[in-house]
Amino acid sequence: MTIDTFCTGDIVPFLKLAAAEEWLAEPWEFKFLLAEFSQGCFTARGDDAKAIGFVTSLRHERSGWIGNLIVHPAYRGKGIGERLFKKVIEALFDSGVETLWLTASKSGMPLYQKFGFTSIDTIIRWGGSGRQRSTGQEAAATDKAVDALLNDIDSRAWGDRRDALVAVTAGRGRVLQEESGFVVVQQCEGFRQLGPFSAAGCGTADALLKAALNLIPVGIRVCLDAPASNRTALKLFNQNRMRISCSNELMYAGVKPMYQSEYIYGLSTMGSCG
Repeated sequence: MTIDTFCTGDIVPFLKLAAAEEWLAEPWEFKFLLAEFSQGCFTARGDDAKAIGFVTSLRHERSGWIGNLIVHPAYRGKGIGERLFKKVIEALFDSGVETLWLTASKSGMPLYQKFGFTSIDTIIRWGGSGRQRSTGQEAAATDKAVDALLNDIDSRAWGDRRDALVAVTAGRGRVLQEESGFVVVQQCEGFRQLGPFSAAGCGTADALLKAALNLIPVGIRVCLDAPASNRTALKLFNQNRMRISCSNELMYAGVKPMYQSEYIYGLSTMGSCG
């Protein structure tokens, strides 16, 4: 078994493996990751050079995010996941970051704890449905220009600048913006994701959520990931008839981040980049 750089030819094999695990992953994420931080994305290959495991990562200014750690079921229990994980940690710290982030299932937590990761929150996946009834097609949004507010409030929430991630998600979605918050409605295969979604208060978050749901036709599935410690978000989503489908632990290693979950109502991706 060897470990080398994740390449574009690995995207389809990864997506097939992720689909079998019922992960929500989109091809654009990998193109973005390879363009931004290819030195932190790795593939494990068997003796026949076939891809049998993957891990990706993304570097921000002072922090990095690890995602998409997966090993083919036939090769699990052989230490491949641990070798991939060690490799990606080294790549991120070598790049100069101080803090590492990831989300973990209960089964994955022992490995991450072994490498010094600590739980800081629980990320809840919420599901709902669009509310736009006027036509059978998705309504056009009145998008506002992506401005400094998006990066400033995202930075306040995560304790670091994540400008490239905010820009790529905003660029592929519909940006709805208020004076103290914003939400991006991303179109994904078979559903719509709300995120990144940040707001400085309940009133702003409520207005943004309702506006986003009213852009999406009835019957279209809506998903978002939000921190459990944001009690305002939990109340807001319940009031809007959204339901919990699953959860993962949000973990970090290295320097403790200036994390302020009260600003976070939706992550930028469904687990791969934060």
